[in-house]
Order: sequence, then structure tokens, then C-alpha cells
Amino acid sequence: MSVWSRIADAIAALRAGESLTDVFEKLRTPPERSIAFTIAVIALGAKMAKADGLVTRDEVTAFREVFHIPKSEEDNAARLFNLARTDVAGFEEYASRIAAMFNQADGVLYDLMEGLFHIAMADGEYHPNEDDFLHEVALIFGLSEREFRAIRTRFVPDAQPDPWDVLGLDPEASLDDARSAWRRLVRESHPDQMIARGLPEEALKMAEKRMVAINRAWEAISESRGA
Repeated sequence: MSVWSRIADAIAALRAGESLTDVFEKLRTPPERSIAFTIAVIALGAKMAKADGLVTRDEVTAFREVFHIPKSEEDNAARLFNLARTDVAGFEEYASRIAAMFNQADGVLYDLMEGLFHIAMADGEYHPNEDDFLHEVALIFGLSEREFRAIRTRFVPDAQPDPWDVLGLDPEASLDDARSAWRRLVRESHPDQMIARGLPEEALKMAEKRMVAINRAWEAISESRGA
């Protein structure tokens, strides 16, 4: 059974009155976790689309860049998007349910935030309502202000990156601490690790931008310390 066929089953369950929490509960373990991740991005992406009041073709294209949607499954993806967009539940409830499913420590919620930023920036603009939306989702997911800023600087052109934010360290940290953080983040961003966290293979493109930022941060810090 294909990923999108399983998503179609999830949509049917939701329409039959099953809660999103119950649907996610069935998708806790691999390979179903990758399906849950895809559903989460579609559902929160739909809620985010209401934040700036417009769903653009660019946003649809951006989603396709992260997830390959076969022509035969486009209707299923559209149904899920519209179901989430018109659901009376607010985005806070969706985000809370998703946060309850994934362990913040395993990095999936961080990965999900990157997917939402990728979609938010698809039209080349970062709407203040999108910033409010993403910031609130990040708080619900348990991400720190530093983690949120680190993601935002990778996606929003006029947000100047702070290399210490990118590595998750205070500027007073030692060079050895910075080197250790850099190596750890590089390991965590490896495709094998991301697949183990439940991401579909199509979503691994997001890791490329993260890896570039991590390496640039280390270069900036090591050069500033004369290493």
C-alpha cells in the first residue's frame, strides 16, 4: 500500500469522526511515522495558509518540492488540505496533538518546522501573520527561542544568521564546545538519521539547507577564534 493510499485511509477515518489524535496514535512507529509526518505538514500547512489569507501556486509547488505527490494521489492530498483548513479546531490544537505524538528530543518537530518555513517562504514573502503562526507552533513544539531564530535565519532572507544560534550555544562557549556541537549537528542531519526519525525520503531536501548553515556557522566561529 502506498504512502498516499494510507493517507487516504487516514482521511476516511477523520471523516468518519475519528480524532486526529487517534489517527496519529496508529501511526507512531516506522514506516507509518513518515505518513504521520506528511499528514502533519499538510495539516499545519493548511492552517498556516489561513494565517496570510491566501494559498498561492508557489506554496503548492513548495510542498511538491518536499513531498512527491503522484498525479493519481493529488485528490487525496487536496482533500486532506481542505479538511484541515476548514476544520473548526484551531492550529494550536493541531500543533498540540502533533507535539504529543512526536518526542521533541528526537528532532522530528524541528524537521517539521523546517518544512513549514519552506512552504511559508515559497511566494518570496514572509508575512507577519506567518511569523506569529510559526512562532506559536514552535513554542507548542517545545523549541527554544534560539532554535526558532536559527530556523528562521535559514529561510528568511533579511534575517541575519547568528552562528552561535545555529549551533545552539552561547557566545561565551569554548571553541571545543563549538566543534562538538558542529559535529553532533552534522551527524543528526545525515539522511540516515533523518529517515530513522520518520521523515519520508522526499523530505530530505530540507537537510541540505540545514547542513550548509551548520558548516557556515562553524567556519565563522572558528575563524573568529583564530582556529
